[in-house]
Amino acid sequence: MSTAEEPVVRDAQPEDVAGICLFGEKHIPAHYAPLIGEEAAHDQVRTYWNEAHVASAVARGLVVVAERQGEVVGVGQRGPGHVIYKLYVHPELRGHGLGPRLIDALCAHMDAEVVLIEHFVQNERAGAFYEREGFTVQRVENGIVWRSRPLTRL
Repeated sequence: MSTAEEPVVRDAQPEDVAGICLFGEKHIPAHYAPLIGEEAAHDQVRTYWNEAHVASAVARGLVVVAERQGEVVGVGQRGPGHVIYKLYVHPELRGHGLGPRLIDALCAHMDAEVVLIEHFVQNERAGAFYEREGFTVQRVENGIVWRSRPLTRL
């Protein structure tokens, strides 16, 4: 990533599915293997970053992307209701405000007073990021941390 062009954050479209899947294949195993093990990391990709799963979520309007020069450089996915399940930024773009922009784009589609987010207990970097973004721990169960914050709109 050598360009300084600012990524565009927008709702994902059907034509983004392949790029989202490729993003997952490239970045998720490297991110998760040290946290949950190599096989579990690859299982995350097989289960949640495959074309059928991603295409279904995109078709339901649950996914936002950060795109720069035709490349997906960030992905956010919410579930039905007010839960964020995926929030990933290209490693070279972390720390430049893209994560909060993805959260804001996901929250723009939510009709609730509180937004929830989940992450693996072992993902301390994510925990620190969510704390900086105003999320507080609600519960920990089965290796997953659930955090919440009041829903804010731009």
